[in-house]
Amino acid sequence: MTAAPAGEAEPERARTGLKAQTANVLNLLDRPLTSYYLVIGCTLLLLTLGLTMVLSASSVISLKNTGSAFSLLQKQATWVALGLPLMLLTAMLPMRTFRVLAYPIMLLAVLGLALVLVPGLGQSAGGATRWLSFGGGFQLQPSEPAKLGLVLWGADLLARKEKLRMLTDWKQLLIPLLPGTGLIVILVMLGDDLGTTLVLFVIFLALLWVIGAPMRLFVGVSALVLMLTCILIVVEPYRMQRLTGFLDPSGDPLGAGYQSNQGLYMLGSGGWFGTGVGEGRAKWEYLPHGDTDFIFAVLGEELGLVGTLIVLSLFGLLTYAGLRIARRVRDPFMRLAATGITAWIVVQAIVNIGAVINVLPITGIPLPLVSYGGSSLIPTLIALGILLSFAKREPGARQALAARGPGPGARVLSWLGLGPR
Repeated sequence: MTAAPAGEAEPERARTGLKAQTANVLNLLDRPLTSYYLVIGCTLLLLTLGLTMVLSASSVISLKNTGSAFSLLQKQATWVALGLPLMLLTAMLPMRTFRVLAYPIMLLAVLGLALVLVPGLGQSAGGATRWLSFGGGFQLQPSEPAKLGLVLWGADLLARKEKLRMLTDWKQLLIPLLPGTGLIVILVMLGDDLGTTLVLFVIFLALLWVIGAPMRLFVGVSALVLMLTCILIVVEPYRMQRLTGFLDPSGDPLGAGYQSNQGLYMLGSGGWFGTGVGEGRAKWEYLPHGDTDFIFAVLGEELGLVGTLIVLSLFGLLTYAGLRIARRVRDPFMRLAATGITAWIVVQAIVNIGAVINVLPITGIPLPLVSYGGSSLIPTLIALGILLSFAKREPGARQALAARGPGPGARVLSWLGLGPR
Protein backbone atom coordinates (compact mmCIF):
# COMPACT_ATOMS: atom_id res chain seq x y z
CA MET A 1 0.00 0.00 0.00
CA THR A 2 1.48 3.31 -1.05
CA ALA A 3 1.44 6.40 1.13
CA ALA A 4 -0.68 9.39 0.11
CA PRO A 5 1.21 12.22 -1.58
CA ALA A 6 2.27 15.02 0.75
CA GLY A 7 -0.09 17.48 -0.95
CA GLU A 8 -3.09 15.23 -0.21
CA ALA A 9 -2.02 14.29 3.33
CA GLU A 10 -2.40 17.83 4.75
CA PRO A 11 -6.11 18.27 3.82
CA GLU A 12 -6.81 14.74 5.05
CA ARG A 13 -5.21 15.47 8.44
CA ALA A 14 -7.16 18.76 8.63
CA ARG A 15 -10.45 16.95 7.98
CA THR A 16 -9.61 14.30 10.56
CA GLY A 17 -8.75 16.96 13.12
CA LEU A 18 -12.01 18.85 12.41
CA LYS A 19 -14.04 15.66 12.83
CA ALA A 20 -12.30 14.96 16.14
CA GLN A 21 -12.99 18.49 17.41
CA THR A 22 -16.65 18.24 16.33
CA ALA A 23 -16.95 14.90 18.12
CA ASN A 24 -15.47 16.45 21.29
CA VAL A 25 -17.96 19.34 21.20
CA LEU A 26 -20.92 16.98 20.65
CA ASN A 27 -19.68 14.78 23.48
CA LEU A 28 -19.46 17.84 25.75
CA LEU A 29 -23.01 18.92 24.86
CA ASP A 30 -24.30 15.40 25.59
CA ARG A 31 -23.15 15.39 29.22
CA PRO A 32 -25.85 15.25 31.93
CA LEU A 33 -25.01 18.64 33.50
CA THR A 34 -24.51 20.59 30.25
CA SER A 35 -27.81 22.48 30.64
CA TYR A 36 -27.07 23.22 34.29
CA TYR A 37 -23.68 24.78 33.61
CA LEU A 38 -24.88 26.63 30.50
CA VAL A 39 -27.66 28.36 32.46
CA ILE A 40 -25.26 29.33 35.27
CA GLY A 41 -22.50 30.47 32.91
CA CYS A 42 -24.72 32.53 30.60
CA THR A 43 -26.50 34.12 33.56
CA LEU A 44 -23.29 35.21 35.28
CA LEU A 45 -21.73 36.55 32.06
CA LEU A 46 -24.85 38.54 31.15
CA LEU A 47 -25.08 39.94 34.69
CA THR A 48 -21.42 41.02 34.52
CA LEU A 49 -21.95 42.71 31.16
CA GLY A 50 -25.11 44.31 32.51
CA LEU A 51 -23.41 45.82 35.56
CA THR A 52 -20.62 47.17 33.37
CA MET A 53 -23.01 48.73 30.88
CA VAL A 54 -25.31 50.16 33.58
CA LEU A 55 -22.33 51.97 35.08
CA SER A 56 -21.21 53.29 31.72
CA ALA A 57 -24.68 54.34 30.53
CA SER A 58 -25.81 55.95 33.80
CA SER A 59 -22.66 57.56 35.17
CA VAL A 60 -23.25 61.06 33.77
CA ILE A 61 -26.94 61.31 34.61
CA SER A 62 -26.30 59.78 38.06
CA LEU A 63 -23.61 62.36 38.74
CA LYS A 64 -25.95 65.11 37.60
CA ASN A 65 -28.92 63.94 39.71
CA THR A 66 -27.27 62.57 42.86
CA GLY A 67 -23.71 63.85 42.89
CA SER A 68 -22.33 60.32 42.52
CA ALA A 69 -21.59 58.54 39.24
CA PHE A 70 -22.18 55.18 40.94
CA SER A 71 -25.68 55.62 42.39
CA LEU A 72 -27.55 53.50 39.80
CA LEU A 73 -24.76 50.94 39.72
CA GLN A 74 -25.02 50.55 43.49
CA LYS A 75 -28.76 49.92 43.24
CA GLN A 76 -28.29 47.41 40.43
CA ALA A 77 -25.50 45.66 42.34
CA THR A 78 -27.81 45.44 45.37
CA TRP A 79 -30.49 43.76 43.28
CA VAL A 80 -27.93 41.35 41.83
CA ALA A 81 -26.69 40.56 45.36
CA LEU A 82 -30.29 39.81 46.33
CA GLY A 83 -31.27 37.97 43.16
CA LEU A 84 -28.33 35.56 42.88
CA PRO A 85 -28.91 33.91 46.30
CA LEU A 86 -32.62 33.68 45.44
CA MET A 87 -31.69 31.94 42.17
CA LEU A 88 -29.44 29.47 43.98
CA LEU A 89 -32.08 28.89 46.69
CA THR A 90 -34.72 28.26 44.03
CA ALA A 91 -32.39 25.81 42.28
CA MET A 92 -32.30 23.72 45.47
CA LEU A 93 -36.07 23.44 45.88
CA PRO A 94 -38.06 20.34 44.83
CA MET A 95 -40.49 20.49 41.93
CA ARG A 96 -43.57 20.19 44.14
CA THR A 97 -42.68 23.54 45.76
CA PHE A 98 -43.08 25.35 42.44
CA ARG A 99 -46.46 23.73 41.85
CA VAL A 100 -47.67 24.76 45.31
CA LEU A 101 -46.39 28.33 44.91
CA ALA A 102 -47.89 28.78 41.43
CA TYR A 103 -51.34 29.78 42.68
CA PRO A 104 -50.23 32.25 45.42
CA ILE A 105 -47.83 33.93 42.97
CA MET A 106 -50.61 34.21 40.40
CA LEU A 107 -53.04 35.71 42.95
CA LEU A 108 -50.45 38.17 44.26
CA ALA A 109 -49.64 39.23 40.68
CA VAL A 110 -53.31 39.92 39.96
CA LEU A 111 -53.64 41.88 43.21
CA GLY A 112 -50.50 43.89 42.43
CA LEU A 113 -51.68 44.70 38.91
CA ALA A 114 -55.04 45.84 40.29
CA LEU A 115 -53.35 48.08 42.87
CA VAL A 116 -51.33 49.75 40.10
CA LEU A 117 -54.60 51.16 38.79
CA VAL A 118 -55.46 52.76 42.16
CA PRO A 119 -54.81 56.53 42.03
CA GLY A 120 -51.97 57.48 44.33
CA LEU A 121 -50.42 54.02 44.29
CA GLY A 122 -49.79 53.55 40.57
CA GLN A 123 -46.94 55.55 39.02
CA SER A 124 -46.67 56.39 35.31
CA ALA A 125 -43.50 56.42 33.21
CA GLY A 126 -42.97 56.46 29.45
CA GLY A 127 -46.70 56.48 28.70
CA ALA A 128 -47.48 53.42 30.87
CA THR A 129 -48.77 53.06 34.42
CA ARG A 130 -46.86 50.02 35.59
CA TRP A 131 -45.27 50.86 38.96
CA LEU A 132 -46.43 50.55 42.55
CA SER A 133 -44.94 53.22 44.77
CA PHE A 134 -44.37 52.42 48.45
CA GLY A 135 -42.62 55.68 49.35
CA GLY A 136 -38.97 56.30 50.08
CA GLY A 137 -38.09 55.76 46.44
CA PHE A 138 -39.07 52.05 46.58
CA GLN A 139 -41.14 50.96 43.58
CA LEU A 140 -42.33 47.59 42.28
CA GLN A 141 -43.50 46.57 38.81
CA PRO A 142 -46.10 43.80 39.38
CA SER A 143 -46.22 42.83 35.70
CA GLU A 144 -42.75 41.23 36.02
CA PRO A 145 -43.67 38.65 38.71
CA ALA A 146 -46.93 38.19 36.77
CA LYS A 147 -44.88 36.52 34.00
CA LEU A 148 -43.50 34.03 36.51
CA GLY A 149 -46.96 33.44 37.98
CA LEU A 150 -48.48 32.78 34.55
CA VAL A 151 -45.72 30.30 33.62
CA LEU A 152 -46.05 28.24 36.81
CA TRP A 153 -49.84 28.40 37.04
CA GLY A 154 -50.36 27.58 33.35
CA ALA A 155 -47.83 24.72 33.46
CA ASP A 156 -49.40 23.19 36.58
CA LEU A 157 -52.92 23.54 35.18
CA LEU A 158 -52.12 21.86 31.87
CA ALA A 159 -49.98 19.17 33.52
CA ARG A 160 -52.88 18.22 35.81
CA LYS A 161 -55.27 18.05 32.88
CA GLU A 162 -52.83 15.97 30.85
CA LYS A 163 -52.50 13.50 33.72
CA LEU A 164 -56.32 13.17 33.80
CA ARG A 165 -56.40 12.79 29.98
CA MET A 166 -58.67 15.82 29.64
CA LEU A 167 -56.81 17.55 26.81
CA THR A 168 -58.50 15.68 23.98
CA ASP A 169 -61.16 18.43 23.98
CA TRP A 170 -59.93 21.82 22.73
CA LYS A 171 -62.08 23.59 25.35
CA GLN A 172 -60.02 21.98 28.10
CA LEU A 173 -56.91 23.52 26.53
CA LEU A 174 -58.29 27.03 26.90
CA ILE A 175 -60.43 26.96 30.05
CA PRO A 176 -59.45 28.31 32.53
CA LEU A 177 -56.05 29.07 30.97
CA LEU A 178 -57.42 31.62 28.51
CA PRO A 179 -59.59 33.54 31.05
CA GLY A 180 -56.70 33.58 33.55
CA THR A 181 -54.29 34.91 30.93
CA GLY A 182 -56.92 37.36 29.74
CA LEU A 183 -57.39 38.76 33.25
CA ILE A 184 -53.68 39.47 33.63
CA VAL A 185 -53.45 40.89 30.11
CA ILE A 186 -56.42 43.21 30.68
CA LEU A 187 -54.93 44.53 33.92
CA VAL A 188 -51.58 45.10 32.22
CA MET A 189 -53.21 46.82 29.26
CA LEU A 190 -55.23 49.10 31.54
CA GLY A 191 -51.80 50.37 32.55
CA ASP A 192 -50.89 50.88 28.86
CA ASP A 193 -47.99 48.40 28.94
CA LEU A 194 -48.08 46.83 25.46
CA GLY A 195 -44.57 45.32 25.65
CA THR A 196 -45.36 43.20 28.72
CA THR A 197 -48.69 42.23 27.17
CA LEU A 198 -46.89 40.75 24.16
CA VAL A 199 -44.55 38.73 26.42
CA LEU A 200 -47.55 37.37 28.37
CA PHE A 201 -49.19 36.30 25.12
CA VAL A 202 -45.95 34.58 24.07
CA ILE A 203 -45.93 32.59 27.32
CA PHE A 204 -49.55 31.58 26.71
CA LEU A 205 -48.83 30.48 23.13
CA ALA A 206 -45.68 28.59 24.21
CA LEU A 207 -47.72 26.56 26.72
CA LEU A 208 -50.29 25.73 24.04
CA TRP A 209 -47.56 24.72 21.60
CA VAL A 210 -45.85 22.34 24.04
CA ILE A 211 -49.04 20.66 25.17
CA GLY A 212 -49.85 19.88 21.52
CA ALA A 213 -52.71 22.25 20.72
CA PRO A 214 -54.22 21.67 17.25
CA MET A 215 -52.65 23.87 14.61
CA ARG A 216 -55.96 25.53 13.75
CA LEU A 217 -56.46 26.49 17.40
CA PHE A 218 -52.90 27.76 17.69
CA VAL A 219 -53.24 29.80 14.48
CA GLY A 220 -56.62 31.14 15.57
CA VAL A 221 -55.33 32.33 18.95
CA SER A 222 -52.24 33.83 17.29
CA ALA A 223 -54.45 35.74 14.84
CA LEU A 224 -56.58 37.01 17.73
CA VAL A 225 -53.48 38.20 19.56
CA LEU A 226 -52.25 40.00 16.42
CA MET A 227 -55.64 41.66 15.90
CA LEU A 228 -55.82 42.84 19.52
CA THR A 229 -52.27 44.20 19.29
CA CYS A 230 -53.16 46.21 16.19
CA ILE A 231 -56.26 47.62 17.89
CA LEU A 232 -54.30 48.59 20.99
CA ILE A 233 -51.75 50.40 18.83
CA VAL A 234 -54.36 52.28 16.82
CA VAL A 235 -56.39 53.52 19.82
CA GLU A 236 -53.39 54.98 21.68
CA PRO A 237 -51.72 58.07 20.13
CA TYR A 238 -48.26 57.55 21.64
CA ARG A 239 -48.18 53.96 20.32
CA MET A 240 -49.11 55.21 16.87
CA GLN A 241 -46.25 57.70 17.09
CA ARG A 242 -43.86 54.89 17.94
CA LEU A 243 -45.16 52.85 15.02
CA THR A 244 -44.85 55.71 12.55
CA GLY A 245 -41.40 56.49 13.94
CA PHE A 246 -40.45 52.85 13.33
CA LEU A 247 -41.84 52.81 9.78
CA ASP A 248 -40.25 56.14 8.86
CA PRO A 249 -37.47 57.13 11.30
CA SER A 250 -36.35 60.01 9.08
CA GLY A 251 -39.85 61.51 8.90
CA ASP A 252 -39.58 63.07 12.37
CA PRO A 253 -35.89 62.76 13.34
CA LEU A 254 -36.19 65.03 16.39
CA GLY A 255 -39.52 63.62 17.56
CA ALA A 256 -40.94 60.11 17.13
CA GLY A 257 -37.84 58.84 15.35
CA TYR A 258 -35.24 60.40 17.64
CA GLN A 259 -34.60 57.50 20.01
CA SER A 260 -34.51 54.97 17.20
CA ASN A 261 -32.13 57.07 15.12
CA GLN A 262 -29.82 57.67 18.06
CA GLY A 263 -29.78 53.97 18.88
CA LEU A 264 -28.77 53.07 15.33
CA TYR A 265 -26.14 55.79 15.31
CA MET A 266 -24.61 54.51 18.54
CA LEU A 267 -24.55 50.95 17.22
CA GLY A 268 -22.98 52.05 13.92
CA SER A 269 -20.34 54.21 15.57
CA GLY A 270 -19.03 51.24 17.58
CA GLY A 271 -17.43 49.53 14.59
CA TRP A 272 -15.87 46.12 15.14
CA PHE A 273 -14.49 46.52 18.66
CA GLY A 274 -16.23 49.62 19.99
CA THR A 275 -14.99 52.86 21.46
CA GLY A 276 -14.04 51.18 24.75
CA VAL A 277 -15.91 50.76 28.02
CA GLY A 278 -16.87 54.17 29.39
CA GLU A 279 -15.74 55.96 26.23
CA GLY A 280 -19.11 56.11 24.47
CA ARG A 281 -21.09 59.27 23.79
CA ALA A 282 -24.55 57.85 24.52
CA LYS A 283 -24.19 58.50 28.26
CA TRP A 284 -23.96 62.27 27.64
CA GLU A 285 -27.77 62.29 27.39
CA TYR A 286 -27.79 61.83 23.62
CA LEU A 287 -29.70 58.54 23.93
CA PRO A 288 -32.92 58.39 26.00
CA HIS A 289 -33.20 55.40 28.37
CA GLY A 290 -29.68 54.21 27.60
CA ASP A 291 -29.46 52.28 30.88
CA THR A 292 -32.79 50.45 30.44
CA ASP A 293 -34.62 49.95 27.12
CA PHE A 294 -31.68 50.92 24.88
CA ILE A 295 -28.74 49.49 26.82
CA PHE A 296 -27.96 47.24 23.83
CA ALA A 297 -27.14 50.37 21.82
CA VAL A 298 -24.69 51.52 24.52
CA LEU A 299 -23.15 48.05 24.51
CA GLY A 300 -22.79 48.15 20.72
CA GLU A 301 -21.14 51.56 20.83
CA GLU A 302 -18.60 50.70 23.52
CA LEU A 303 -17.94 47.01 22.77
CA GLY A 304 -18.63 47.06 19.04
CA LEU A 305 -19.95 44.30 16.82
CA VAL A 306 -17.93 41.75 18.77
CA GLY A 307 -19.68 42.73 22.01
CA THR A 308 -23.15 42.53 20.48
CA LEU A 309 -22.40 39.11 18.97
CA ILE A 310 -21.24 37.88 22.38
CA VAL A 311 -24.54 38.97 23.92
CA LEU A 312 -26.52 37.31 21.11
CA SER A 313 -24.47 34.13 21.53
CA LEU A 314 -25.14 34.06 25.27
CA PHE A 315 -28.88 34.37 24.73
CA GLY A 316 -28.62 31.71 22.02
CA LEU A 317 -26.89 29.33 24.44
CA LEU A 318 -29.49 30.13 27.09
CA THR A 319 -32.21 29.25 24.57
CA TYR A 320 -30.47 25.98 23.76
CA ALA A 321 -30.12 25.12 27.46
CA GLY A 322 -33.78 25.90 28.24
CA LEU A 323 -35.11 23.87 25.31
CA ARG A 324 -32.69 21.04 26.11
CA ILE A 325 -34.08 20.90 29.64
CA ALA A 326 -37.65 20.88 28.31
CA ARG A 327 -36.82 18.05 25.90
CA ARG A 328 -34.96 15.85 28.39
CA VAL A 329 -37.10 16.07 31.53
CA ARG A 330 -39.88 13.50 31.86
CA ASP A 331 -42.43 15.36 33.96
CA PRO A 332 -45.06 17.35 31.98
CA PHE A 333 -45.03 20.24 34.45
CA MET A 334 -41.27 20.67 34.13
CA ARG A 335 -41.47 20.43 30.35
CA LEU A 336 -44.17 23.11 30.16
CA ALA A 337 -42.59 25.44 32.71
CA ALA A 338 -39.11 25.17 31.16
CA THR A 339 -40.49 26.06 27.74
CA GLY A 340 -42.54 28.95 29.12
CA ILE A 341 -39.57 30.41 31.00
CA THR A 342 -37.31 30.07 27.97
CA ALA A 343 -39.89 31.70 25.68
CA TRP A 344 -40.38 34.57 28.16
CA ILE A 345 -36.69 35.44 28.51
CA VAL A 346 -35.66 34.89 24.90
CA VAL A 347 -38.61 36.63 23.25
CA GLN A 348 -38.21 39.59 25.61
CA ALA A 349 -34.56 39.80 24.54
CA ILE A 350 -35.54 39.57 20.86
CA VAL A 351 -38.16 42.32 21.22
CA ASN A 352 -35.71 44.60 23.06
CA ILE A 353 -32.83 44.06 20.63
CA GLY A 354 -35.18 44.24 17.65
CA ALA A 355 -36.34 47.68 18.77
CA VAL A 356 -32.75 48.90 19.13
CA ILE A 357 -31.73 47.73 15.64
CA ASN A 358 -35.01 49.09 14.23
CA VAL A 359 -36.52 45.84 12.98
CA LEU A 360 -39.34 46.03 15.56
CA PRO A 361 -41.26 48.97 17.05
CA ILE A 362 -40.14 50.31 20.43
CA THR A 363 -42.15 48.68 23.23
CA GLY A 364 -40.24 49.79 26.33
CA ILE A 365 -39.30 46.41 27.79
CA PRO A 366 -35.84 45.78 29.27
CA LEU A 367 -33.10 43.44 28.06
CA PRO A 368 -33.15 40.51 30.53
CA LEU A 369 -30.21 40.37 32.99
CA VAL A 370 -28.56 43.38 31.32
CA SER A 371 -30.87 46.39 31.67
CA TYR A 372 -31.13 48.43 34.86
CA GLY A 373 -34.05 47.54 37.11
CA GLY A 374 -34.72 45.19 40.00
CA SER A 375 -38.40 44.48 39.24
CA SER A 376 -37.35 42.71 36.05
CA LEU A 377 -34.05 41.27 37.26
CA ILE A 378 -35.19 39.42 40.38
CA PRO A 379 -38.14 37.49 38.82
CA THR A 380 -35.87 36.60 35.89
CA LEU A 381 -33.20 35.21 38.23
CA ILE A 382 -35.83 33.22 40.14
CA ALA A 383 -37.10 31.82 36.82
CA LEU A 384 -33.54 30.81 35.90
CA GLY A 385 -33.24 29.15 39.31
CA ILE A 386 -36.30 27.09 38.41
CA LEU A 387 -34.56 26.06 35.18
CA LEU A 388 -31.53 25.00 37.23
CA SER A 389 -33.77 22.92 39.49
CA PHE A 390 -35.23 21.18 36.44
CA ALA A 391 -31.77 20.70 34.89
CA LYS A 392 -30.77 18.67 37.94
CA ARG A 393 -33.59 16.25 37.10
CA GLU A 394 -32.38 15.46 33.60
CA PRO A 395 -31.31 11.83 33.03
CA GLY A 396 -27.97 11.21 34.74
CA ALA A 397 -27.81 14.67 36.34
CA ARG A 398 -28.48 13.48 39.88
CA GLN A 399 -25.71 10.92 39.66
CA ALA A 400 -23.30 13.50 38.28
CA LEU A 401 -24.16 15.94 41.07
CA ALA A 402 -23.87 13.21 43.70
CA ALA A 403 -20.40 12.34 42.42
CA ARG A 404 -19.44 16.00 42.68
CA GLY A 405 -20.76 16.27 46.24
CA PRO A 406 -23.24 18.79 47.74
CA GLY A 407 -22.49 22.47 47.44
CA PRO A 408 -22.79 24.98 50.29
CA GLY A 409 -26.30 25.98 49.24
CA ALA A 410 -27.51 22.38 49.43
CA ARG A 411 -26.00 21.95 52.89
CA VAL A 412 -27.74 25.09 54.20
CA LEU A 413 -31.10 23.93 52.82
CA SER A 414 -30.54 20.50 54.34
CA TRP A 415 -30.02 22.08 57.76
CA LEU A 416 -33.27 24.03 57.31
CA GLY A 417 -35.16 20.94 56.19
CA LEU A 418 -35.90 22.45 52.76
CA GLY A 419 -33.63 20.30 50.60
CA PRO A 420 -34.94 18.12 47.78
CA ARG A 421 -36.14 14.67 48.72
